[in-house]
Amino acid sequence: MQFTRNVNFNDYSRKDEKLAKVLKTRDFLALGVGTIISTSIFTLPGVVAASYAGPAVVFSFLIAAVIAGMVAFAYAEMSTVMPVAGSAYSWISVLFGEGFGWIAGWALLAEYFIAVAFVGSGFSATFQQLMGTLGLKLPAALASPFGTNGGVVDLTSFLVIIISALIVWRGASDAGRVSQVLVVLKVLAIVAFVIVGALVIKPHNYVPFVPAHNPKTGFGGLAGILSGVSTIFLAYIGFDSIAANAAEAADARKTMPRGILGSLLIAVVLFSAVTLVLVGMHPYSDYANNAAPVSWALSKAGFVLLSQVVSVVADAGMFVALLGMELAGSRLLYSFGRDGMLPKALGKLDNKHLPSNGLLVLTIVAVVIGAFFPFVFLAKLISAGTLVAFAFVSLGMFALRRREGKDLPEASYKMPFYPVLPALGFLGSLWVFYLLDTPAKLYTAVWFVLGLVIYFVYGSRHSKLHHD
Repeated sequence: MQFTRNVNFNDYSRKDEKLAKVLKTRDFLALGVGTIISTSIFTLPGVVAASYAGPAVVFSFLIAAVIAGMVAFAYAEMSTVMPVAGSAYSWISVLFGEGFGWIAGWALLAEYFIAVAFVGSGFSATFQQLMGTLGLKLPAALASPFGTNGGVVDLTSFLVIIISALIVWRGASDAGRVSQVLVVLKVLAIVAFVIVGALVIKPHNYVPFVPAHNPKTGFGGLAGILSGVSTIFLAYIGFDSIAANAAEAADARKTMPRGILGSLLIAVVLFSAVTLVLVGMHPYSDYANNAAPVSWALSKAGFVLLSQVVSVVADAGMFVALLGMELAGSRLLYSFGRDGMLPKALGKLDNKHLPSNGLLVLTIVAVVIGAFFPFVFLAKLISAGTLVAFAFVSLGMFALRRREGKDLPEASYKMPFYPVLPALGFLGSLWVFYLLDTPAKLYTAVWFVLGLVIYFVYGSRHSKLHHD
């Protein structure tokens, strides 16, 4: 049956040979940290604290980090065995068959479409916060997505997605160099916020650290912390964007594990520090519906100039995330076209050996989503697609180990505590998916039904595996 027929790994390697091998460890660390420490760290801590967990939002971040970390080990090993474009889509196609690979890839496609839009929306919120401190304001029609606060289109989100796509179009090495510079600035801004913010912490803002649970609203208690996990899980999707670019790694067997695990470790430390300082500066309820809490917290505490600097650097950091997401998403679309699962034009490389057609499609879809759909709504949908892909990759470890050194290359990095860790990563991903709210699950189900229709009507009939 074609749905469960495995794709030959060597076919992927041969097809991806034309992609330039230019990305090094520092590029992957910059892209990974830039993607993880981006919109989420500057936007979500305040929203989740006010809506779900109070000061205990730090536990939400840590629980999400533990689950993401277990999956990251699986990503690190798989990327050394199969350093090809498409990450989970290509890996699962090799391990479980074309149909299962399509499902994993389709989940990732939703992630990247929405993630680019989400980061564009976060960039817009922080940019408008900065403009407000300078006494400037966009017209309501151009300041928010359609139907939100009188908005028609989020113009800032629209423009930043276009500009970042133009940089990615120039090549992965250019995007990597830009990311390295901006990530350094972003980390310095985060450290400055933590140091300055810590000086004005009011201990009573931490009391109670875990607010009592309210059954009517779902706020507080363990239930609130867990609800926060499902919302902020998207913060840790950055290492998937690293894996998606494995075919362009200069030495994938060394650079991929370093980039994936190193960026996640840096992210956990910075997330925890920012979250604890943020909820200590002001009452968590003050952050309700605030998409730029870090800049707002500094400004309200009297550090207006620093708030402006952090806003500028935060937007620079989100710009790095856009570069990483657009690199990864365009490579995923290239992989679909490469295999005939979507129109072959997506799998063609331009005269610079770059998948520009995939980038164009990703940019158009993300612009529409980011300009017209609300910020918090997008956050839930990103987590859903990511969790499905994470579950597949964790489960794929059991098939991978049986084939390493046989019909697949031997891994240069081994996931520790096998088989316990991949099993826990799989169960943890399913558990966080279960915690998502009903609308997110419903929209995810609709997306997968659409994906299966496309597969059986088009993909299975046009795929290279079918013709072979």
